[in-house]
Amino acid sequence: MEFTIKAGSPEKLKSDCVVVGVLAGGELSPSAKALDKASEGALASILARGDLDDKAGATLMLHALPGIPAARVLLVSLGNDEALTDKSYRDAVAGAARQLASSTAEEAVFCLAEIDLPKRDMFWRLAQATQILKDSGYRFDELKSRKDESRKGVKKLAFMARHKDESALETAIRQGEAIAEGMALAKTLGNLPGNVCTPGYLATAAKKLAREHKIKVEVLERTDIEKLGMGSFLAVARGSHEPPKFIVLHYKGGKAKDKPVVLVGKGITFDTGGISIKPAEGMDEMKYDMCGAASVLGTFKAIARMALPINVVGLIPTTENMPGGSAIKPGDIVTSLSGQTIEILNTDAEGRLILCDALTYAERFDPAAVVDVATLTGACIIALGNATSGLLANDDELAAELLASGQATGDKAWQLPLWDEYQDMLKSNFADIPNIGTKGAGTITAACFLSRFTKSYKWAHLDIAGTAWKSGAEKGATGRPVPLLAHFLLQRAGR
Repeated sequence: MEFTIKAGSPEKLKSDCVVVGVLAGGELSPSAKALDKASEGALASILARGDLDDKAGATLMLHALPGIPAARVLLVSLGNDEALTDKSYRDAVAGAARQLASSTAEEAVFCLAEIDLPKRDMFWRLAQATQILKDSGYRFDELKSRKDESRKGVKKLAFMARHKDESALETAIRQGEAIAEGMALAKTLGNLPGNVCTPGYLATAAKKLAREHKIKVEVLERTDIEKLGMGSFLAVARGSHEPPKFIVLHYKGGKAKDKPVVLVGKGITFDTGGISIKPAEGMDEMKYDMCGAASVLGTFKAIARMALPINVVGLIPTTENMPGGSAIKPGDIVTSLSGQTIEILNTDAEGRLILCDALTYAERFDPAAVVDVATLTGACIIALGNATSGLLANDDELAAELLASGQATGDKAWQLPLWDEYQDMLKSNFADIPNIGTKGAGTITAACFLSRFTKSYKWAHLDIAGTAWKSGAEKGATGRPVPLLAHFLLQRAGR
């Protein structure tokens, strides 16, 4: 979808479709009022019949209104609450996006960004709308033998927006596009099956991203990982015929002296559970266990597209977790890069085993902050469901930044405690630390495990087990938490 900014009056525009809003109680938005006046009250009359639901995101497509040169007018409800919210605005944009995606209209004028929201300026409204509208056009059909070549949907969309600084509005649109493109990359990598998206495939994808943008990439092979002493990471890789990779990305948009933010993404390209094998039902979804890695790559694409003046390092340990004659077993003890020994009590708690070595490796960059992203625990889904990512951190200011970015983007997170009482649940008679805690608080004890490797810097952990993908009829990767991470880095870069 191609985005532009348009000036003029909606009632005078010749367009395939004009999108306008309806507020609580049937109140028309400014553009809708102009259309209603030009059509001699046609909109008000139609709304009075009750054909438009008052739920935010509900839509009603009208054709050939009298006195209106546009072929269609799309009415979009912003909900029945007197006070508009970020969610109602996003829901309205998403509702419009769904309708436009199935329409035969090829171009449209979008007037929802004119609607005032508490504490949200035109820049925010445009960036959010662009991201949602562009993301609505995402399709995954790479592996289908027959692709749908007759796709409907708007190809060109003009935002009706007025602002004293038009370049700022253009920047907002470019930011929304960049984040949506980062989400699309994360979705595609997450949706690819495990026989395609292997550790080697992820490494190739990282190299391709580096060639296209201002990014340096290193791919460490098994021998390199062995020389480093990443015994914990390599232990997980032992059962697989696919060689592990350790991907290191460098985005240098800031000054040479600026400390980088380090993003660490879990890259288990397929997780059987290893010797502690998972149930067969739903195991196909374990191809999504690399969505942390995918979101790091997606975030790098977004920040490169936005040319952010910030230094960012990406670390992606990637392997399969497979059973086999050489696979690690419950009771095995391995030595991590940090020198700490780990007793493997459950081979299905493998994500933390590859992350801990990557977190130790992060120390060499003297980071301003480190954020790891992982589909780490089913316990997080039990605690928070699929709407919210779990957040744990050893620094409250860093946690607050991430929480605020989640609120600003709708890609929300919720902070869980990282108290010493939970550390007591990680004890081993035979090693420094076990890879699982005692029963209960599984998301927290997993983060407590990781915290043992992050004592030299500010660190936060995002558990995206419930938010990185959808199950059921809409099965697929969501692209989260690319919006949260991109906004976090935008804020850090002063943009």
